[in-house]
Amino acid sequence: MRKGILYAASAYIVWGLFPIYFKALHGIPALEILLHRMLWSLLFLMVVLAWRSQWSWVRDVLRQPKLIAGFVASATLLSVNWLIYIWAINNDHIVDASLGYFMTPLVNVLLGYAILRERLRSAQWFAIGLAACGVIWLTWQTGHPPIIGLSLAISFGVYGLLRKTAALGALEGLSLETFLLFPFAFAYLTYLTVQGHNAFISGSGTTQLLLLAAGPITAIPLLMFAAGARLIPMATLGLLQYIAPSIQLILGVILYHEPFSGERLIGFMAIWAALAVYSAEGIRHSFRRQ
Repeated sequence: MRKGILYAASAYIVWGLFPIYFKALHGIPALEILLHRMLWSLLFLMVVLAWRSQWSWVRDVLRQPKLIAGFVASATLLSVNWLIYIWAINNDHIVDASLGYFMTPLVNVLLGYAILRERLRSAQWFAIGLAACGVIWLTWQTGHPPIIGLSLAISFGVYGLLRKTAALGALEGLSLETFLLFPFAFAYLTYLTVQGHNAFISGSGTTQLLLLAAGPITAIPLLMFAAGARLIPMATLGLLQYIAPSIQLILGVILYHEPFSGERLIGFMAIWAALAVYSAEGIRHSFRRQ
């Protein structure tokens, strides 16, 4: 149990600190950072798979076109989510990005109801209603919906739904997704190189090291999360997931001085209240089933 909490919490802490990493690359376009993240993640994952001699799944995947099609969709959603997140960080919208990941669990509940026909309990509906009030309040205060937060929550929620119904583990699934994305990343990076705009080639040694680090920075927390998820209850894992957006929010407000007015705080508090109700109800339901 302790080891599982340590693994999962460490993964969420690393994810929460991502803004510091991407801010260090703020001079590079978000799309190019995304392409390097795809490229170096794949290379790092290949090393991990080789070290673990974990290749048997590849043969099974090649025999299942429907599985590959599903991972094409999940890879596309993952790349969209990554791109929006990187752009948000480097354009001073860390607080908006944190909102997206606060809302993701509630989006997951709605997707389960709409797609998987899961029944929602009354407390879950109440939590969704509270979150909706928070979103409506933020929309009214700013004159437009929280587009960044909603885009991150929906894209990651649908991505999670696709992965939930897929037949591959975390390591194999991410390896397949990055492999499917690799041709596009390699082709566009080649084009940038020909045009003289590849930041890895023209950048400083520090920039090159930061881009190379995208591989382990992407894969290692995912592997820690997968290891932790196998050792602790889902209720505990559900509570730990709020570590990442909480750290992001703190970084955005305190370290990067993004605006966070009292009016905006009201909207966030409604969503936090929704998460508190959702989490408490989930824990109570888990204990009742034991």
